[in-house]
Amino acid sequence: MTSMKRSGACLLALVSLFCLVYQPAQGYKLHPKEIYHRAWELVRDTYYEPSFNGQNWAAWEHKYDNDIKTVADAHKDIKVMLESLKDPYTRFLDPQSFKDENDAINAKIVGIGINLVQKGDRLVVTKTIDNSPAQNAGLKQHDEIITIDGHNAIGLTPEQAAERIRGKAGTAVQIAVKRGDTQKAFDITRAEIILHAVTYKVMEPNIGYIQLQTFISNDAAREFKTALEKLSRTDGLIIDLRDNPGGLLSNSLEIADMLLDGGVIVSTVGRNGRAVDTASGNPMTHQPIAVLVDDESASASEILAGALKDNQRAVLIGTHTYGKGLVQEINHLPGGAAVHITVSRYLTPSGQDINKVGVQPDILVSDKDQQDNVAVSYLKEKIASLKQPTRASRISLNQQ
Repeated sequence: MTSMKRSGACLLALVSLFCLVYQPAQGYKLHPKEIYHRAWELVRDTYYEPSFNGQNWAAWEHKYDNDIKTVADAHKDIKVMLESLKDPYTRFLDPQSFKDENDAINAKIVGIGINLVQKGDRLVVTKTIDNSPAQNAGLKQHDEIITIDGHNAIGLTPEQAAERIRGKAGTAVQIAVKRGDTQKAFDITRAEIILHAVTYKVMEPNIGYIQLQTFISNDAAREFKTALEKLSRTDGLIIDLRDNPGGLLSNSLEIADMLLDGGVIVSTVGRNGRAVDTASGNPMTHQPIAVLVDDESASASEILAGALKDNQRAVLIGTHTYGKGLVQEINHLPGGAAVHITVSRYLTPSGQDINKVGVQPDILVSDKDQQDNVAVSYLKEKIASLKQPTRASRISLNQQ
């Protein structure tokens, strides 16, 4: 595939959309205060909002100099400092959380295989990974987790729950859930889980279906390309981005480039200017496309959906998307921790800022059970219209 054209300053960059920026290992042992100061510098130099959301950032530089004695002190104070920005995407990752994130990027994790979302004080399962310990044990989408190993899970964030659920492969964790009016308990044995970003199939009448579950895996774009190749003989494509929380910006750009004849994919705007990513103009397919979206389609999902919609390459069906229009870098701190920092906001090809708004569908279908049927009906009509000869062709045929 020909590489995409990019103009303007290069801004490397789920729910968070990010890219990884690794720092070189230190050749000497740092005092914990230096770990804190490194985090402060990273925000100072890269945060997208020059006013730091109204914070006097200079005042934070030496705020804890007399308090930081240990690495744990540094980590605690970094969290407080980042929380002052009131930006939920600029956050601290302890060494274990950073390892978990890297495992997800490498498409291998140890756990039970569920995706969680926090709804108020409820912790709800949004997805069980195919053939995962959770799915095999009987956990289902919409289950509300109420205890983990007997400890109350109500009010936990997904990150806090993940910390309690994870453990060594072969060990067990007990999960109790509320399902409707009943409660159920499951003893689940943790295992290494290979994450597949893409599943695909052929639907009647000869329509390809690709479910893109995440953009975080390094293999997502490669898996999507394989799906396109396998479905090349179908008459149309459904791309399902529902419940996709986002991930790596590079995956979104590569996948959009596989589908677009040309045009802008996305613009990113940060402290150092504006960067524009443009499709190479060598798509893998010209099949008509319907894209399924919902209010859990976030970040990189919204970049892909917005690019296909604004370039009139696909019709979007479903509900408005999540509305996460910010890009993060993840920077490694000495000692194995890391910080996510919002470095830019992005705009769709039409110039729309979708943060806290989302991408609006072309065809609004609130009933999730009906969205697939609407997509198939749309594609059938589109395919039939493409097969109809044009007026000029009919005149030519009649003259023969």
